[in-house]
Amino acid sequence: MTGSRTGSRPRILIATWALTRAFLLLCVFRVLDMPGSDVSVDIDVIYQGWYGVLSTGVFPYDDVTWQYPPAAALAVLSPALLPFLGYSAAFFLVCFAADAAVLGLLLYAARGGRRGLRGVWVWVAGVPLLGPIVYARYDVMVTAVAVAALLALGRRPGAAGALAGFGTLLKVWPMLLLIGVERGPRTRSAWSSALVTTVVLAMLFAAAMPGALAFLTFQRDRGTEVESLGSLVFHLGRHFGWHGRARLHYGSVEFLGRHVHAVSALALGLSLLAFGWLLLWRLKARRFTACTPSDAAFAAVLLFTTTSRVISPQYVVWLIGLAAVCATARASRQAGLPVALVLVVAPLTQLEFPIWFSHVVASDKLGVATLTLRNALLVTATVVACRRLWRATVPVPAPRLDGPERAPELTSR
Repeated sequence: MTGSRTGSRPRILIATWALTRAFLLLCVFRVLDMPGSDVSVDIDVIYQGWYGVLSTGVFPYDDVTWQYPPAAALAVLSPALLPFLGYSAAFFLVCFAADAAVLGLLLYAARGGRRGLRGVWVWVAGVPLLGPIVYARYDVMVTAVAVAALLALGRRPGAAGALAGFGTLLKVWPMLLLIGVERGPRTRSAWSSALVTTVVLAMLFAAAMPGALAFLTFQRDRGTEVESLGSLVFHLGRHFGWHGRARLHYGSVEFLGRHVHAVSALALGLSLLAFGWLLLWRLKARRFTACTPSDAAFAAVLLFTTTSRVISPQYVVWLIGLAAVCATARASRQAGLPVALVLVVAPLTQLEFPIWFSHVVASDKLGVATLTLRNALLVTATVVACRRLWRATVPVPAPRLDGPERAPELTSR
């Protein structure tokens, strides 16, 4: 009976995944109407516009909404794999395939009882909690690459590094995946492979397609987006006399007005402090286990997501994917509270976008309360994850004695 129940669990997981993903597909195909903004509009208009430009062999370097590294072109062009469908329909199905790939990778990692199915459940449950936005942005494709990289680290550090390097050129954040690799040959293999992959692919894109690096300028000029941690200053300030505006700016709804530049600079400063903390942790860490790379990657991405000037809803897809990898390992220090907090963040994120996004933009009580709770949980998850990573890997110094130890005297009678 026990073996039968154990064997049925993957089938229950797959059935749950199929039902929840069918619901998401019905939403993005507009068979079911979700309250709030239509999350698929960007695919119909912005992504399809980029597709037309990229198909000619150049990047949309005169479009400030193009803020992605060069390999993102592959994600935008991916609907060409299904030429018999319209662009939006093909894009949704490619995202669905990436979602299925993550499921398959996690199930494979859970085989043989060496890892539990908790991580698979985190992915199966977390994605629908975040909602249809998962299939209406290309972040699920990046997450699939990141999950593959982390799961490959144990046996193939070189391949994992190549995947992380490719992921970096898809959306930058996968460069953090290798921060927790154990010192020695594994680090050299993974980091050198990632560096070579990143540099070679970047050079190929720059040589083949004009405008490959234009995204750097557009990212530099971004401000404080209305869903970020820093935006809470202005959401609350509106109730105390601040007269700024929330407008579409550089591809997202940002605050414009007095002091916005200062808050954006502060967010960049916090990101630099986060990088400094990661560097300090890396220098002091001594105890590396099989769980350390995924635990460190999860903490690092949490740090940079929370401190970013922009916290778009689809960023939570990254956290769900990394949380799922952490949860597959029974000894992971992140598999408890930090992962649970991310799973609570997901539905709150769906509430603030798209369901109550008009309330967020208006800075009314409902919008501000939802956003404040979501961001507070993100901060809490970040602090807890970093604290657990430090405690698990950095040894506590032995207490110093006031004076030299004295050997006990030997006496004879």
